[in-house]
Amino acid sequence: IPPFTMAGVRFVVAGTLLMGWARLRGAAFPDRGQLRDATVVGLLLLTGGNGGVVGAQQWVPSGLAAVLVATVPLWMVVLEALRPGGVRPEPMTWLGLAGGLAGVAMLSGGKGLAGGGAQAVMGGGVVVLGSLSWAAGSIRSRSARLPRAPRMATAVQMLGGGSGLLVLATLTGEWGRVDPGAVSLRSWAALAYLVVFGALVAYGAYIWLLQVTTPARVATYAYVNPVVALGLGWALADEPVGFRTLVGA
Repeated sequence: IPPFTMAGVRFVVAGTLLMGWARLRGAAFPDRGQLRDATVVGLLLLTGGNGGVVGAQQWVPSGLAAVLVATVPLWMVVLEALRPGGVRPEPMTWLGLAGGLAGVAMLSGGKGLAGGGAQAVMGGGVVVLGSLSWAAGSIRSRSARLPRAPRMATAVQMLGGGSGLLVLATLTGEWGRVDPGAVSLRSWAALAYLVVFGALVAYGAYIWLLQVTTPARVATYAYVNPVVALGLGWALADEPVGFRTLVGA
């Protein structure tokens, strides 16, 4: 499944399911202002942020992508400090962010863009811009005029961001490469997993956390993900865990 198509379908399906659930629980449809703000947040987080990562991973090694995505906490702290009325980070915050970034770099095995050519360098730049977009959307969500019901707010974001990803799929000619009959059962299962656990559960939890704690704390998810991936790789794929990776974790 091509990357933008996969990501777009993932969030449109999840957003549709979540909106139906929200309506069954009595949530009202958003007004025009709420619809606009929630869509902008969704475009920044999902079209720009998630789309940048899934697109660039065609050329960028996963380890390096994890390091570049780990710049999200740095972007979020900087953007939060720059916005009017924002919170300026304390020295311990900077120290924690630097330590986390260093740990992710160790976990990645030090694989860089060397030998990847111009496409790899461009892909790395796209991941960094995607991380900036994700951080900007995260900060924007804290002051945006969103629907009162959290489920409805998250659903509108996913529908807006997912639609943006499908537009990218159209602009890059992905639809001509989609052959449902050639997609393996394993890939369909992975897509279903992303819809349920990656979108409905994890993204919903992320949006809620942005409302109840500081951006710096929320952003530490970018340091947790590689450690989780390390454990899953060891448990499910027999990937070796050496001294360097343990120190990084």
